[in-house]
Amino acid sequence: MKFSVEKNVSNNPTNFEGGLDSRKVGQNRRALGVINQNLVVEGRPYPCVVNKRALSERNNVCEKKQADPVHRPITRRFAAKIASTKTSNAEGTTKKSNLANSSSNGFGDFIFVDDEHKPVEDQPVPMALEQTEPMHSESDRMEEVEMEDIMEEPVMDIDTPDANDPLAVAEYIEDLYSYYRKVESTGCVSPNYMAQQFDINERMRAILVDWLIEVHDKFDLMHETLFLTVNLIDRFLEKQSVVRKKLQLVGLVAMLLACKYEEVSVPVVGDLILISDRAYTRKEVLEMEKVMVNALKFNISVPTAYVFMRRFLKAAQADRKLELLAFFLIELSLVEYAMLKFPPSQLAAAAVYTAQCTMYGVKQWSKTCEWHTNYSEDQLL
Repeated sequence: MKFSVEKNVSNNPTNFEGGLDSRKVGQNRRALGVINQNLVVEGRPYPCVVNKRALSERNNVCEKKQADPVHRPITRRFAAKIASTKTSNAEGTTKKSNLANSSSNGFGDFIFVDDEHKPVEDQPVPMALEQTEPMHSESDRMEEVEMEDIMEEPVMDIDTPDANDPLAVAEYIEDLYSYYRKVESTGCVSPNYMAQQFDINERMRAILVDWLIEVHDKFDLMHETLFLTVNLIDRFLEKQSVVRKKLQLVGLVAMLLACKYEEVSVPVVGDLILISDRAYTRKEVLEMEKVMVNALKFNISVPTAYVFMRRFLKAAQADRKLELLAFFLIELSLVEYAMLKFPPSQLAAAAVYTAQCTMYGVKQWSKTCEWHTNYSEDQLL
């Protein structure tokens, strides 16, 4: 097969410049490269790198893969066919690719990518084969949040910091308070015991306790003394009827007994007579002391609300303000006769809980407080 450079195709606007001499068919590939470099369409270089897929679809040209060593040689007629096909689309291609501004010599400024030889990772993956992330519904998200919120608050060990303090008795503290909870009922009185008193009432009891709080403060006594004093008064009045004029004497003797159990320096009897404006004699004080200890069967020391207050405030990690407010509330309960229906441990826990709500402005009762008090928030409300 020979190519003639001088022969022109009349119906084809494409001109071939530069001839090819007669060669063997095997040399046509190199000659084709020369033809493609000099292929001109309407006076401007025509881009000869084409999409093989597009050519095969439009022109029904069956080409071998790149690995195939045999290629179809391009003749003059085939080149003219390609040129005529591309002429009709030259105007649209020119607008898209801005060939007017191109100064390329033969191929232009464009690179046509053969989709057949794309790497596997660059080819789009069918939707059916795409691995989509599992969709989490709103209910699943809410369950995850709820599971985080449900995590229980840990119970703090409040005795570890006092392990080296011998006065804190950290080794025995749990056993001590377990015993206090068992025997606290022995120090409780009936909330209706005042009904058997014919000469005194709840209001007189409140006046007596309020006066004893002032005496306690004047003598600068310990907190344990005040709470034990009120407990001795109630337990004695539950067992013994007392006339009105002896009620103050009962209060003084109850404080004397409490001081003997709790205080290091006990007030003398003369000081108590003086504080009562000499309303009673020394003999009357000693006689009432005998009557009281016999009525109580010498069972003087019992767990009071103060004993539990110290433990519960420690569990609440209370500061000075919270401690003062809690003690203020528990001292108010001493005056109220209606508070006798609650055990001392519940009164102490309620005082700490109320103080926390007042100081922090929200209801707060931690798992540590609930563990050490054995009272839930609903029981304290």
